[in-house]
Amino acid sequence: MGTKTISLADDAYERLRAEKRENESFSDVVRRLTEGATLEDYYGALSDETADELEEIVSRRRTERTNEQRERVERIADALE
Repeated sequence: MGTKTISLADDAYERLRAEKRENESFSDVVRRLTEGATLEDYYGALSDETADELEEIVSRRRTERTNEQRERVERIADALE
């Protein structure tokens, strides 16, 4: 693996250094900060109570949307009769 020399403004370097974890190289920091997030990155971000509330809201909204779609289809079917 080769290396590249890059120039950073002092403030950019300080920001990068602030993100650096113990035993992590600057290359590792750049890789970590530029890779896409996975669901695992967010594991534990919500309390169990908040996660349960969110799950209930999503479930309720899905049910509402299903009912709305069913009603829409019924109206269209009635109009076509």
